[in-house]
Amino acid sequence: MSENVLKTLNVGLGERSYPIYIGRDLGSLINQASSKYLGQGKKVVSITDSGLIKKAPLFASEFLNSVPHLNLPSGETTKSIEHLSNIWNFLADQGIDRSGILFALGGGVTGDLAGFAAASYLRGIDFYQVPSTLLAMVDSSVGGKTGINLKAGKNLVGAFHQPKAVFIDLDCLKSLPNREFSAGMAEVIKYGLLGNKELFTRLLSFSSPLHSESEELPGIIESCCLDKARIVEDDERETDGAQGGRALLNLGHTFAHAIEAVSGYGKYLHGEAVSIGLVCALRLSRRRDYCTSQDESSLESLLQSYQLPIQLNSSLAISELMNAMQSDKKVSAGKIRFVMLKKLGDSSVTSDISDADVVEVWKSVGAT
Repeated sequence: MSENVLKTLNVGLGERSYPIYIGRDLGSLINQASSKYLGQGKKVVSITDSGLIKKAPLFASEFLNSVPHLNLPSGETTKSIEHLSNIWNFLADQGIDRSGILFALGGGVTGDLAGFAAASYLRGIDFYQVPSTLLAMVDSSVGGKTGINLKAGKNLVGAFHQPKAVFIDLDCLKSLPNREFSAGMAEVIKYGLLGNKELFTRLLSFSSPLHSESEELPGIIESCCLDKARIVEDDERETDGAQGGRALLNLGHTFAHAIEAVSGYGKYLHGEAVSIGLVCALRLSRRRDYCTSQDESSLESLLQSYQLPIQLNSSLAISELMNAMQSDKKVSAGKIRFVMLKKLGDSSVTSDISDADVVEVWKSVGAT
């Protein structure tokens, strides 16, 4: 294994198990994976975020010069049937057969969309995740959830399709805008809230906010990936409704997805919407006499240290937000399933939440 690999872990799913490599300058490892297939006469292509192309680390430029690639626009609106169709046609034009390999090189949007294309083209081809944003590194690149958005809601069409491996190259973060890095931290903080109190406490303990070259960052990313891997191993397809299972990873996301859908995809980065969603989830939990005012203050202080919002930037209609929630894929038997915080680091899923409580929480973050 390359000395540039700082951390290695495994997602244990039987024959679909795969490694996650965390390090810097992983180009040789990625090229090695690609070259193995090319040497077998198989075709390799890449789906790439055009925003990354403009300021790609050296390894990405070298890799993309070696394989055909399709550039996609940055932003949440790219997760559409239109761009999915573009990828299908690209794969067909490149003569990709069932032995072909797709590399998804970009943020969560690229990974979700390219992964769904890989899951559906010829009823499934292999693919690799090479996440370029913090949010994708700690969350969307791991676990095999792929999909696109509809006007009715986020990620309503998709498939479970596990990658062959995930290459987390921290050099990608050096050119990541501060706003994007902060958006990723919302997902990091989520892991601390839902089941890893030690992680949350550690984040609070840092004398200054993390940044792309913080020496603590590889360990923080590893901790999040370990938590995600453990949950996915126990409940790969989010069927464990009784215990929460993979649904726990949606902490704050029912609120966040509604914010994104109603405000228009792209107005908030996903992590920014998640930040507000985490505040909503904690406040909803407090209405059930879970958590404390100190817990709420700690969460808000931590989010704000990364310049993440805890209120809506401008008012959104509560009626529209409630309707968007009803379209969320976590709705079961007509009831919205919320992830509740019993205390920091201890969460559960429930459908026993009144609309009145949800409305009051929406009001508390500026909806009308």
